[in-house]
Amino acid sequence: MPTLDDILENVGEFDRFQKQTFFVLCLLSAAFTPVYVGVIFFGFIPEHRCFSPGVAELSQRCGWSLEEQLNHTVPEWGSRGASFGSRCRRYEVDWNATDISCTDPLGSLMGNWSTVPLGPCRDGWVYDSPRTSLVTEFNLVCEDSWKLDLFQSSVNAGFFIGSINVGYIADRFGRKFCLLNTILANVVCGILLVFVPTYLWIVIFRFLQGLVSKGCWTAGYILVTEVVGPKYRRTVGILYQTAFSVGLLVFDAIAYTIPHWRWLQLTVTLPSCFFLLYYWCLPESPRWLISQGKNDKAMKIVSDMAKKNQKKMCSHFEDIKFEEEDGGKQSPSLIDLVRTPQMRKNTFILMYNWFTSSVLYQGLIMYMGVAAGNMYLDFLYSALVEFPAAFIIIVTIDHVGRRYPWAAANMVAGAACLVTALIPEDIHWLKVIAACIGRMGITMAFEMVCFVNTELYPTYIRNLGVMVCSSLCDVGGVIVPFIVYRLVEVWHDLPLIVFTVLGLIAGGLVLLLPETKGRVLPETVEDVENFH
Repeated sequence: MPTLDDILENVGEFDRFQKQTFFVLCLLSAAFTPVYVGVIFFGFIPEHRCFSPGVAELSQRCGWSLEEQLNHTVPEWGSRGASFGSRCRRYEVDWNATDISCTDPLGSLMGNWSTVPLGPCRDGWVYDSPRTSLVTEFNLVCEDSWKLDLFQSSVNAGFFIGSINVGYIADRFGRKFCLLNTILANVVCGILLVFVPTYLWIVIFRFLQGLVSKGCWTAGYILVTEVVGPKYRRTVGILYQTAFSVGLLVFDAIAYTIPHWRWLQLTVTLPSCFFLLYYWCLPESPRWLISQGKNDKAMKIVSDMAKKNQKKMCSHFEDIKFEEEDGGKQSPSLIDLVRTPQMRKNTFILMYNWFTSSVLYQGLIMYMGVAAGNMYLDFLYSALVEFPAAFIIIVTIDHVGRRYPWAAANMVAGAACLVTALIPEDIHWLKVIAACIGRMGITMAFEMVCFVNTELYPTYIRNLGVMVCSSLCDVGGVIVPFIVYRLVEVWHDLPLIVFTVLGLIAGGLVLLLPETKGRVLPETVEDVENFH
C-alpha cells in the first residue's frame, strides 16, 4: 500500500507549494523570539542607586563630578563598583542641611563614617539609563527584584501548561485550526500587555501569551515537516529553527532602535496580525487528515499541491484508499506515549534530552555573563553562534544519520563544560573559547531534539508527543537560574560540573534511540515499534 511519502515523490517533495508553506511559517518562527527571550530587553536592569533628596542640589553647589557625588553619597561605592549596598541602601542623613562640607560631607554631618545609619530606598531609585523597562517603570529592584523573575516564570509556566493543551488541540482539531486560534490569542494578549497599567495584569497577560505562543510555534514546525518529502524534512526542520535565529537578530536591532519597552512590545506584536491571513495561505496537513480518516480532503490538498508544483499525479494514486481509513480515525491520548515499550523508551529519553538542552543552553549563557557587557552586542553574539551550529547539522546529518551527531553534540557540550571548569581563571580567553564550544554543541543538540522528536511518533499523536516532551524544556528553564546562581556560591565552576554530567548522560541515552535517517514518518504505533 503506497504511503503519502510515495505520493509526495510523485507530486513534488519540496517544490513551489511546499516552499510557499515553508516561507510563511518561517515568518511565524521568527516572530516567536520576543515572547521567548523578550525579558532580556523588556526587563533589562540598568545601573541604579537610591534617590536621596538634596543630593543633586549639594552636588551642584559643591561642583562635584558624578563619580565624586557617588563616592560621597552612596554607600559602599568605590573600586569594587556597585554592590547590593550601593543599589539598595542609602545614608540616613539630611542632605539638605546647610553646614555640609564639600570635602567630607558625611564627616561634617555625623563625625564618624562608621556610625552613619543606612536605610532602604524610601524615595525610589535613580536609573543610569534613558531607556525604560519593566524594572524602571515598576521599580523591580532590591526587595522587589523577584518580581522580574516572576515575569519570566509566568511565560515559562504558560509554555509548560500550553505544551500539553495546545498539542492536544492540534492533534484533535488540526494543525491549521490550532495555528490560527493561537495566533489570534497571542496578538490580543500582546497588544493588551502594552496598555495595562499594573504589574499584576502584565504578568497575567504574559502567562497567557506563553500559554499559546509556544504551542503555535511547535504546531507550525509540525505542519512544515508534514507537507514535505522525507529527503527535505530534516533540512526544512533545521531551517525553520534557523528562522528563529534570524528573528533574534531582527529583535535585537528593533530593541536597539526603540528605547521604551511598551513601544517595543507593540512594535513586535502588530506584525503578527498579518499571520491571520494564513487562513487563506496555509493548507491543513494531509498527514493529519489521513490519520483522522478524512482521505477525500487529504487528496484534495495533494491535488492542489500537484497543480501548483506543475506536476501530474499518477492515475493509480488518484483513487487510493489509505490504510488508516479502514481502521477509522485515531484520537490522541497521553497514555499512547508510554503504552508500548519502544514508545515508552522514546518518550522518556526525549523528555530528558529536552530538559538537558534547555538547562545547558540557558545555563551557559548565564554562566558566561552575557549581560555583563554591552547588552545588544552580547545578544548579537549569542544569536550568531546558532548559525554555524545549524550549518554543521545540515552538512553532516545526511552522511551519518541523526543519532550519532546528536549524541556527539551532547557529549561535546558536556566535555566542553568540564574543560571550562578546569581552566584557571587567569586564562580567561581560553575559558571563553571552551564555553563557546559548549554553547555550539548544545545549540546543535537543541535543534536536533526538535526535529528527531517529530520523526519518532506516529502522525495522529505527533504534535501531542512533541508538546509533552518539550514541556520538560520549560521545567529546565525554570530551575536553571537556581543551578547557576546558587551553586556558584559554593564553588564558582560547580554549575559546569552539573552541566557536564547532564550532557554526557544525554549523549549516552541518545544512542539508545532508533536511527530515523531515510525513513518515512511513522503513521501508527506499530510503525514505531518496528523501528530498529
